[in-house]
Amino acid sequence: MFQKGLKDVVAVQTKIASVDGEKGELRYRGRLVEKAIQHKSFEETAYFLWHGEFPAANQAQELNQQFLRYRKLPSHVEKIAVELPKTAPLMDKMRTLLSAYYNEEYISLSPYEQATALTSALPVMTALLYRLQNGYEIIRSNDKLGHVANYLWMLKGEEPSAAQIEALETYLKLTMEHGMNASTFAARVTVSTESDMVAAVTSALGTMKGPLHGGAPSGVITLLNEISAEDDIDSVINGKLETGEKIMGFGHRIYRTEDPRSILLRRKCLELQGSDPWLDLAVDAEKRIIHLLNERKPGRALYTNVEFYAAAIMRSIEMPPELFTPTFSIARIVGWTAHTIEQQEDNVIFRPQSIYVGN
Repeated sequence: MFQKGLKDVVAVQTKIASVDGEKGELRYRGRLVEKAIQHKSFEETAYFLWHGEFPAANQAQELNQQFLRYRKLPSHVEKIAVELPKTAPLMDKMRTLLSAYYNEEYISLSPYEQATALTSALPVMTALLYRLQNGYEIIRSNDKLGHVANYLWMLKGEEPSAAQIEALETYLKLTMEHGMNASTFAARVTVSTESDMVAAVTSALGTMKGPLHGGAPSGVITLLNEISAEDDIDSVINGKLETGEKIMGFGHRIYRTEDPRSILLRRKCLELQGSDPWLDLAVDAEKRIIHLLNERKPGRALYTNVEFYAAAIMRSIEMPPELFTPTFSIARIVGWTAHTIEQQEDNVIFRPQSIYVGN
């Protein structure tokens, strides 16, 4: 059987996550995502995806200590970061630092602690590279801050507000894992050769760079900027519909109903309404755009996808566009490492066939 791009081909059995596009459900370890992440930190949600259970109090304390410990990059990694050209794409430089991540302590760790180390280190690498790229002073980690708050601190050098932390943490928890996507598949293929976790995650990061997969919500940012400048949602949307232009942030390849992640991000924006005008704009714009789409395309259900509200959140915390895909990667590394461990535990090398069509 030939299926171009392996569309709908089942190659993996997993206990990590499931996506039901017809029902509009995303489950982490069998739990609906909204229940899995509720009242849980980034660190606790990551632990749940890795282990299949939430940490007990003593385990949570140890987990937080590990996240703090692995924020400190090996000295040679920082030296490499300083030497990389400022003009190189940020995702390329992240891949270089990640592939260089190695020290004697790391290779002696269990797979689960290796996952923690890489997840903790990636935002530190990202913030370091971003500040070097822009000629800013390097900001060191603040051990008083959690994983998400520290990432914002290292990017900007100022302590983020509670609303900013809450908004970004919700986005990161919701995008940690999403089934057998291209980057996750790349990670599993790499580790199926009995390569290591760093190699698997580096493969995944290289795959995430491609715009067909890691395409950041920059198109939605442009749309929201246009609506804000015009101060007239109808004018902007009708103009795009008349010229056949795609309305960014609407529709999804898998979900045939609302993207559950979009629902939860909208809910978070409503909770934080009044804290930032971009969150308010997104909520108002979504309602009006759906009304206009229903008028112009009756019978065709179009819903917001995760990128729509992700864009509003990124804009509200003043995240530069070049950091959108890196920030997505900071979330998805949890899924990559979870799948790497699962592949290692019951491994068969991936070896699909090809059909020769040449002369």
